[in-house]
Amino acid sequence: MMKKRFGFFVIVILTFHVFSLQAFAKEYQNIQYDWYFKPSKNHQPATTEPEFKQLLDKYGGIFIDDTDEKRLYLTFDNGYEQGYTGAILDVLREKRVPAAFFVTGHYIKEEPELVKRMVNEGHIVGNHSFNHPNFVQTGDAKIRKELESVEQLFKKVTGKKMPKYLRPPRGIFSERTLAISSQLGYTNVFWSLAYKDWETNRQKGWKYAYDNVMKRVHPGAVILLHTVSKDNAEALGKMIDDLRKQGYTFHSLDELMIKRTLPHEWLFSP
Repeated sequence: MMKKRFGFFVIVILTFHVFSLQAFAKEYQNIQYDWYFKPSKNHQPATTEPEFKQLLDKYGGIFIDDTDEKRLYLTFDNGYEQGYTGAILDVLREKRVPAAFFVTGHYIKEEPELVKRMVNEGHIVGNHSFNHPNFVQTGDAKIRKELESVEQLFKKVTGKKMPKYLRPPRGIFSERTLAISSQLGYTNVFWSLAYKDWETNRQKGWKYAYDNVMKRVHPGAVILLHTVSKDNAEALGKMIDDLRKQGYTFHSLDELMIKRTLPHEWLFSP
């Protein structure tokens, strides 16, 4: 009798869970969007589609710091290793610049020492999913598994809890994917400055990387660079030095999140 009751309750719970997932999926639109920003002239802040911004505001995502101050946020995507991340970390350590590295599960498995170094040197290591799928075409439960699997592996390698920052794979998103990740505690981090730097067989020299960042830099920029780029690794030191000469300062995503939550008068009180 007890076994029959137990089986009945399991079926009820599973049925409720499946129903909840289906209801969740129907509650939010799943129209696919590919993130992009619109560069402005004369180093004015970049913009994006009003609909994109409304969705980010609704679900707590970010792509820029809404400020006139020359604050910059340096972020890197790490899907796989091409041999340049160590050099990038060397520059960041020398220049004392904080950054965020968004890593896949495969990257943590293949490069645990680099991931530990990122953490030990004070950088944020965010979630870039385990297998880098298109989240819009991925079911709710699978998205959760993609994110939680990275968290578990990160904890196993570093002994620390993974910060709740997410860079959606390929910059693809929908209202549903933003809602799911937000409910899991994640802040979706997009960008307001980037260039086509990820093609490893089409690198064009350090100055190409340098020029692309310097011509589009603006107050509050969240900069996206890929660590597989030889050009980025070679340009980074000069880039940081010259941006500082122009009055820019480098900050962590944690600072940006605190800045968003504190009342304005607290930030600027004497």
